[in-house]
Amino acid sequence: MPDMGAESFDYIIVGAGIMGLAIARQLHAQRPNDSILILEKEEQLAFHASGRNSGVLHAGFYYSADSLKAKFCVQGNARLKSFCKTNKIPLNECGKLVVAGNASELTQLRELGRRGEINKAGTQLISADEAQKIQPGVYTHDQALFSPNTATSDPRLVAAALRTEIEALGVKISTHTRFISRKQQLIHTTRGDFNYRKKLINAAGLYADKIAHQYGLGLRYTVLPFKGLYLKYAKNKSDVRTNIYPVPDPRFPFLGVHFTITVDGTIKIGPTAIPAFWRENYSGLSRFSLHEFAAISRLEANLFISNAFNFRTLALEEMRKFQRSYMIGLASRLVPSIDKEGFGEYSTPGIRAQLFDRVSNSLVQDFVIEADQTSVHVLNAVSPGWTCSFPFADYIIESFVLKDMQ
Repeated sequence: MPDMGAESFDYIIVGAGIMGLAIARQLHAQRPNDSILILEKEEQLAFHASGRNSGVLHAGFYYSADSLKAKFCVQGNARLKSFCKTNKIPLNECGKLVVAGNASELTQLRELGRRGEINKAGTQLISADEAQKIQPGVYTHDQALFSPNTATSDPRLVAAALRTEIEALGVKISTHTRFISRKQQLIHTTRGDFNYRKKLINAAGLYADKIAHQYGLGLRYTVLPFKGLYLKYAKNKSDVRTNIYPVPDPRFPFLGVHFTITVDGTIKIGPTAIPAFWRENYSGLSRFSLHEFAAISRLEANLFISNAFNFRTLALEEMRKFQRSYMIGLASRLVPSIDKEGFGEYSTPGIRAQLFDRVSNSLVQDFVIEADQTSVHVLNAVSPGWTCSFPFADYIIESFVLKDMQ
């Protein structure tokens, strides 16, 4: 029986990051007569990963063709660019170079080129001389991979435009409203109780696993947080004019220190992928949680000892990046002519909500969704989740939210 004192909606979405907003937008398009409520624990929308990511619209060549990331990235890139242009949101179509540091990296570089071709990502293998014409001073061994479809925008402006659009359509957004617990289809929050008549959709990012566990789902998974820091280049906005990435180290799940050109042309290097000790471990002891600290520290200690998925190697390498000179040195391998004294302050830190599989003792690389009759849980939506958000939202709605209601 629903709680007669609680406000009722057909659908409740937890989390007003890019995924929650995109899901609400597409759900309204599919069910325009149904009521939708988004619960957001922060005052601002896209306060966490969605608003703190690099703003890169990935082209879709990193991912194997059988992955959800590959399925959604190319289409997501095009749709997000179109959304930005329609809503007059700045877009920097600066492209990307992936460069090889030595001959041994050429095999992996060419594999990325092959994936780009299969995924129709618009990539092309080019010579070192051609790479120099795109970015003077760049270093690559023999060949580089050029991605003209890679771009950057401002995810916070995208989130704001989505909010304006969906609120005009009647979607309700309740900020300062943290999910506490549930009893059947009654949700307890910091702003009272809410009923949902059809489904709850969990897009809570860093806490998606915690909510899923209350539904008996995603029990093999937990979020393992990694802190990302970028270092800004203060000298000018002209020394680097395209995104420049190294060939990914196959030992690690992240893309390595690279140059990112933001939507306003700012040059920055990074990010780090430092293991964090609680889920919102942005700076100092802010948002400290003793319970999270104990659980995550214990897990990370076990991973460090066992070196599962090269965690110890990764952690030690990432800790070195706290040293400015070391991170600048890694970046200067890509562009040896960069002024090492030209770097200024760090950008706002972000936390990557990386899903960890307790059963396989490994990080989950693809998107993960689990569902039951009354709830859907987006457990892993890490990079390129922002780029993929529109087609990924379509998939969630068609395959999970409305699957039993056709």
